[in-house]
Amino acid sequence: MTDSELAAIAERLGHTFERPALLREALTHPSTGGLARRGGQRTGNYERLEFLGDRVLGLVIAAYLFGQYRDADSGHLARRYNVLVRRETLTEVAIQLGLGDFLMMSKSERETGGAEKPAILANACEAVIGALFLDGGFEVARRLILDHWREMADDLTRAPKDAKTALQEWVHKHQAGSEPQYVVVAEAGPPHDPVFTVEVRLTGERSSQGRGTSKRAAEQQAAAAMLAALQ
Repeated sequence: MTDSELAAIAERLGHTFERPALLREALTHPSTGGLARRGGQRTGNYERLEFLGDRVLGLVIAAYLFGQYRDADSGHLARRYNVLVRRETLTEVAIQLGLGDFLMMSKSERETGGAEKPAILANACEAVIGALFLDGGFEVARRLILDHWREMADDLTRAPKDAKTALQEWVHKHQAGSEPQYVVVAEAGPPHDPVFTVEVRLTGERSSQGRGTSKRAAEQQAAAAMLAALQ
């Protein structure tokens, strides 16, 4: 990535980096071999910054929801929170920022559509938040998050019901005495970017599958697929 490209993405983020290497690291995919070279220096990939950014995002969103929905109980807050920090939302923000255009990755990863993969875009988005936090402090990271998440948060006038909860309610109503059964049927991908396939099974030999980068996400996808089939 050239210095001009780095400056372009920094401008989109609304922050002038005192340590541009942080932003470069946030946009470096692990497929580079873990290290990207520039001017004889070695820069790590985005995984550590992703870890940090995930926590910063969580704190900002939790605090915002706590103040915005003063009459909501913890369950309602949690469901709103889960929608706002899930991979799909992070991917949407990453696309808005155009992060895929600036990601550094191996040639093979890029040729297989790596710059457009939701998991990679979501990870990079969290890493960028982590880089902003380290370079500019909490308020800089908070400003970016609220600029891109506030409207989505305010649109959640009613707490969403997650797919697993909705499916369980359907089962209790139509198949009293039974419970949905979730089974991991496949696991693929490298350790840093796994993909789980989960099958949900209901009484009567009904089943649906879902995929995700965590077992929980795959279960939600499977439940959503089952609900769509039932409807």
